[in-house]
Amino acid sequence: MADPALHVHVRLGRHPEHPNAVTATTVGSDTYAARALLSVHGFCPTDDQTMILARIDHEEPYYADQAAHALRKAGVTVEITPSLQEDIDSEWTWLDYPMHWLNRGEIREVSAEAQKVYDDIASGRLVIHAHAHDGWTHVAVGTYQGGESIHLHGEDHLRQVALVYDTPTQAIAEFQKLHGEAARPGPAPATETEQQAAKALATTATTAPPSTASEAQRKPAQPAPEIVPVYAAEAGDHEVLLHDFLATQTHWEKVRARGENATIASHESLTLRALFDHEADGRDVKWAFAAYETPVSDLLWHGKATASTPSQIVRTLLNFMASENAWGRVLSTSLTETAIAEAARPLANAGWKDAVDGRYLTWQAPGTHAAGVQFDAFAAQQINSPVPTWTVWGGHAAHQPDWEIHLSANAPAALVKDLTAHMVLGHGLRSPSRPTHPALPLASRLGPPIPSPGNGVRAR
Repeated sequence: MADPALHVHVRLGRHPEHPNAVTATTVGSDTYAARALLSVHGFCPTDDQTMILARIDHEEPYYADQAAHALRKAGVTVEITPSLQEDIDSEWTWLDYPMHWLNRGEIREVSAEAQKVYDDIASGRLVIHAHAHDGWTHVAVGTYQGGESIHLHGEDHLRQVALVYDTPTQAIAEFQKLHGEAARPGPAPATETEQQAAKALATTATTAPPSTASEAQRKPAQPAPEIVPVYAAEAGDHEVLLHDFLATQTHWEKVRARGENATIASHESLTLRALFDHEADGRDVKWAFAAYETPVSDLLWHGKATASTPSQIVRTLLNFMASENAWGRVLSTSLTETAIAEAARPLANAGWKDAVDGRYLTWQAPGTHAAGVQFDAFAAQQINSPVPTWTVWGGHAAHQPDWEIHLSANAPAALVKDLTAHMVLGHGLRSPSRPTHPALPLASRLGPPIPSPGNGVRAR
């Protein structure tokens, strides 16, 4: 079972006043852990809830993406705004980059070294004694506290360590010899890029202020989202979830379903797949999961999730699909009371109310937010039945939920246990005015079947 998620939500977005900067807003009881990870990736705190990433190499989207992966790996719920995600997904290059022989990765390494020098100067770890202009760019001489002395060449993302000296005396004497009357005391004037980064780090606002008082009156501030159990959270961005899964799982590839606006994430063995419907909305089926014993065999198990399902819960299902347990199964003939109880143990331990109603065994969440897990004993005996054996849902009731996940009879008990554990331990954000979704007919909710491994798909 996956480690319990930290009780913190991190929202990454573009800075409203400084387009190159990225803001991170943290909400929850475990913000210290998230803020520590963010600081490792260059984010600087500006208040108790906000951190800002502002760099001189304009690589903020790349490092924000790296931070998001690290946070999610640690169990932190991360939301990335669509505009920032677009920046993350965009490929770009420096115009007229002087070191044209470097590839994109090597350019990023040079920029990272320049960023480190800038950070060392800004923090006082590197003291600049003098600077000069050599006719092309600025140069400088400085000394690390308790360390070596260096000559610097270049500005912003092109600044590099040119020479290293054992003592400040040697470094300053050689600098004076090289640049003579052009040498000036102290650091060079801040470049425009450095000034922009400093201004971004000096701000604390994460939303753009209204331009006039009248505009503020016309657009009152929206209530802040509240932290709720994960089953009561908003759906989040499933497109980003799919992107992150394909980007981090090296054994999976993207396949396009022919003639449909859908993407299939397919395991290299061709025995595990997740179909993603880009147009599905609300209670429509957004995800369809399937596991096969071989590429040409019948289904081992399958599942579906609606578009309104909180993305954190879908991520739990995807992570299970990427694990070694994905091919495991619990045949209906061996689905004993002990196996069922073990799958639902996290619910029982958390005090979820269980009940038996004919063929159904249900567990319902305590508190003000409705959610539950339902086991259908009749469907469990029908391996090929379209009726789900397990239903995980949130909102109202099992027959009229806001969202739902369906799993077939042979779904691994370990998967059910992962989902129930996340239902108990996970948290997310919900806007006070969040709408609910009207009930749809069962046939509409189930959606189309997922294509079998040989059913008209091609790599894109």
